[in-house]
Amino acid sequence: MELILLIAVVVIAVLAYRSYRRTQLQTKQRDEVTSAELESVKRTADEDITKFGEELQDLDLDMVGKDLGDGARQDYQRALDSYESAKSAVAQVTAADQIKHVIEILEDGRYAMACVRARVNNEPLPQRRPSCFFNPQHGPSVEDVTWAPAGGAPREVPACAADAERVRAGADPDIRKVMVGPQRVPYWQAGPAYAPYAQGMFGALGGVMTGMFIGTMLGGMFAGGGYGDMAGGGFEGGDGGGDMGGDGGDGGGFDFSEDPGGGDMGGGDFGDFGGFDF
Repeated sequence: MELILLIAVVVIAVLAYRSYRRTQLQTKQRDEVTSAELESVKRTADEDITKFGEELQDLDLDMVGKDLGDGARQDYQRALDSYESAKSAVAQVTAADQIKHVIEILEDGRYAMACVRARVNNEPLPQRRPSCFFNPQHGPSVEDVTWAPAGGAPREVPACAADAERVRAGADPDIRKVMVGPQRVPYWQAGPAYAPYAQGMFGALGGVMTGMFIGTMLGGMFAGGGYGDMAGGGFEGGDGGGDMGGDGGDGGGFDFSEDPGGGDMGGGDFGDFGGFDF
C-alpha cells in the first residue's frame, strides 16, 4: 500500500514539474518574439488589410447601377466597418498575440463581402469557411483539398477555387510568402510571431485543424497548448482549443514531413465607396 502511495506521489510530482516546464517554455517563447518579428507580422496584416480595401473598391465599382436589397447593404456596411476596425486594431498592436484579433476582424469582413456578391447575383449565401490556407488574401475557402509540399505528407487544407484547381491539376498553389531576414518564405514557416496570425484564420476550427497540424508548429496551439513542449520536436497539447486561444509556436514553422493525425502597403485610407446607394 505504501509503495502504491509512493508511486502515486512520484507520478504527480513528475506531472507537476512537466506542467511547470511547459509554462516556463511558453513564457520564454513569447519573450523571444523580437521587435523585428513583430513588425514583420504587423506589416503582413497591414498588407492584408490594404488588399481587402482594394477589393472593396472593386466591389463598389462592380455594384454601380445594380439594385441592392437591405441584406446586401447591411453586409456591405459590415465589410466597410471591418476594414476600418482592422486598420485601427493593427495600429494598436504591441504584442504578437494581438494580431489574432486583427485577423479575426478581417475574416469577418471578407465573409461579409462574399455575402454581398452572393446576394447581388441572386446566389445562395456562402458557407462560413476559413480563408484559403495557401494565401489568406484570396478570401474565404470554398472546399478542402488534399495537398502536400515536396517530400511531405498529404493532408486536407481549405482552399479557394483557384488554388483548389491548381492543386488538382498538379500545379503549385499561390502561396502567401513573407519576408524573414533576406528571403521570402510561406507564412507558416515564418516563426512564432505568425502563429497568432494563423490562429485568427483557423483557430475556430479547433480539433479539425489540430488533426491537420499534428507534428507541426501549430499542432499544440490548436489543441489549446499554446507554444507547447518543443523539446522533442512536437507539442504536448493542452485542453481542446475551441476559442482560438494560444500564443504562438516554434520558429521552425510547420514540419510537413511529419505524418498527419510584398512590401509594406500601409493600410491607408480609401476613397469614396460611392457605388452603393445607402
